[in-house]
Amino acid sequence: MQSAITVFAQFLSLVPKSVFFKLSQNYRPERSPRTFSPWSHFVHLLHAQLAGCKSLRDGIMGMNAASNRLYHLGVKPVPRSTFADANAKRPYTMFEALFGELYTRCLSQAPKKKFSFENKLFSLDASVVDLCLNLFPWAKFRTAKGGIKMHTVMDHDGYLPAVVTVTEAKCHEVNIAKLLKLPKGSIVVFDRGYNDYTWFRHLCKSGVFLVTRLKSNARFRVIERHRTDQATGVTSDHIIQVAVGEKTMTLRRVGYRDQETGNRLDFLTNHMTLPARTIADIYKERWQVEIFFRFIKQNLKIKSFLGNSKNAVLSQVYVALIAYLLLAYQKFMSKIGLSLHYLARLVQRNCNILDLVEPQRKSVKSNDPGQLSLLA
Repeated sequence: MQSAITVFAQFLSLVPKSVFFKLSQNYRPERSPRTFSPWSHFVHLLHAQLAGCKSLRDGIMGMNAASNRLYHLGVKPVPRSTFADANAKRPYTMFEALFGELYTRCLSQAPKKKFSFENKLFSLDASVVDLCLNLFPWAKFRTAKGGIKMHTVMDHDGYLPAVVTVTEAKCHEVNIAKLLKLPKGSIVVFDRGYNDYTWFRHLCKSGVFLVTRLKSNARFRVIERHRTDQATGVTSDHIIQVAVGEKTMTLRRVGYRDQETGNRLDFLTNHMTLPARTIADIYKERWQVEIFFRFIKQNLKIKSFLGNSKNAVLSQVYVALIAYLLLAYQKFMSKIGLSLHYLARLVQRNCNILDLVEPQRKSVKSNDPGQLSLLA
C-alpha cells in the first residue's frame, strides 16, 4: 500500500534512537511505569508539542485516535493515569540531556552567524513563564503569582538555544550566568540586567569577551580616547577604568546614536580590537534571543501544562525545546526559505514535510524501512 509518511514520524526519525536509549539508561528512576517506556513517554510529549495539545486529555486522545499506526512509532496506547504518573516520576533531566545532544546535532547543519569575525557569538537572556500559584505552589514568585524562568544562552550559528537552565522565577539572572562555562575566545552579549563587575572580571580572566549596555549611573574614568567616524553612528570610543572592589578593571565604552530612532546608546565591552560599529551591531543582534522566546511561547506548549509537579513542567519545557531544535534542523536541511513560524504551522496542520523537501517524492512505501529517515 502506498502512503505518505506522517509528519510526526518524520520528526521522530531525526532523533537518534541509540542516543535516546543510552540516555534513558543513565537517567532511569527508582520507580516508573513498567508498561510505559521512556521512548513512549517522549513520543507522547513531543506529539503534544507539535500538535498543539492544550491538556493531558487532548494529548492522550490525539495519540490513541491513531492507535492503529502507533506500532510504527514504537509505542502503544496508554491510559491517562499512566501518562500522568510518568510525568511526575520520570526525571526531566533525561529530556534535558537529550536537548543537549540534539543541539550538537543541529549545530552541524546550522548556517554561520552574520558577522565575519571568527569568534563564536552567544546571546544571554532570561524569560519568565507565568504559572497559576494554586496549581503550581512549588513555583511561588510573588504573593499571588507563580512562575518559572528560562535562562537561555543562544548560539548565533543558526540561532539555536545552546544552554537552557530552568529555575524558579525569583532566581536572579546573574546567579545562573556565573555558573556558565563559555568557550574561550567567544563573545557573549546581554542586557543591563546582568551588570555585575565581579562576573565581568571572571569573564575577562576566562578569555571570554562581553558586550552589554553601560548603566546610566555607572562610575568610570576615561583613560584613552579614540577617533570615530560619525557617519557610522559611532559618537565615542573610549578606554575606561571601573572600580571592582579595591581593584580596577579596564573596559571599552562605545557611544552610538541610532540613525533610525535618534536614540543614544552606550555599550560596554572588553574587546579592544573590533570596530566600534561592530560592537553596536553585536548588541543589536541580542534581539534574536527575544525572538526565540516569543516563538517558544506562541508556537509551542509552555503556557498550559500536562502536569502540575515540577518534574512534569520541566519535562514539558525541555521537550518543547527539543521540538524547536527539530523544527530548526528541518529548516536547515530543507533549504527552502520557510520561517520557523510558518514551518511550525504546517506541522500543526499535519502538512507532509516530505512534499516540501523533495516534491517529487509524494508517496513512499510504508513497509520500506529505508524510507523512515526523512532526509535519507
